[in-house]
Amino acid sequence: MDPHPSVRRALSDAARVGPFFEIGTNPAEEADPTWRPFRALVEDPEPLRARIAHVRAVLGGPAGPGAVEQRVAASIALQGLAARLVSGPLAVAVLHGIVPAVTADELHWRVSATGPWPLWLAAPGEAAGNLADLLADELLGPLVDAVRAQVPVSARVLRGNVASSVAGAKRVLAAARPDAADAAARVAGEVLEHPLLAGTGELLPAGPPDVGWSFRRRSCCLYYRVPGGGTCGDCVLTGPPRGR
Repeated sequence: MDPHPSVRRALSDAARVGPFFEIGTNPAEEADPTWRPFRALVEDPEPLRARIAHVRAVLGGPAGPGAVEQRVAASIALQGLAARLVSGPLAVAVLHGIVPAVTADELHWRVSATGPWPLWLAAPGEAAGNLADLLADELLGPLVDAVRAQVPVSARVLRGNVASSVAGAKRVLAAARPDAADAAARVAGEVLEHPLLAGTGELLPAGPPDVGWSFRRRSCCLYYRVPGGGTCGDCVLTGPPRGR
């Protein structure tokens, strides 16, 4: 008998919001040896090194005059991973009032050659603590440290990427479930108050398509340094902040 059916149902519901919100719970996946716990991603340098190299190649190649800087690739790679890590748990907390136990040992990932890496929760359960502490202490803080151990990129930039991912997940969730928009703003705001993310940006009066508040970060993800790249809507380098 499943000891936590409500958590499994909540994760399934969150996955309907979009692909970045999907965390699998099928117990049959345990037979697949390619799944690895999140802890391996931050303790074994090779998978993260390979992911950064893959992103660098996709953005502009590893060598030559048009090559993308490694720190830029590291920044973009982290932002993509952070978006996957925060979106599903945020949606579950907002839509169902549950904090899923996405710990470094229970949450698993596997490599995908295209698109975001799939996530799978080995034993869906409910965490005892709050969402902000769980995400920051178990997943996001260690990920920032692991990326910086690989590439000399500013911690301020990486923490800003994480904060931007939280604000982006809040925006997508609010658009998909308008009745939960206020709750999404509240829960995402609490995550942004965690010491890991505090000071990475400011909450402004909401401008479309945001509800509750709009986020403007105090750093840049460095995407503007990619050939043909630009700045994001919440970037410090972008013009007047939304909502002002």
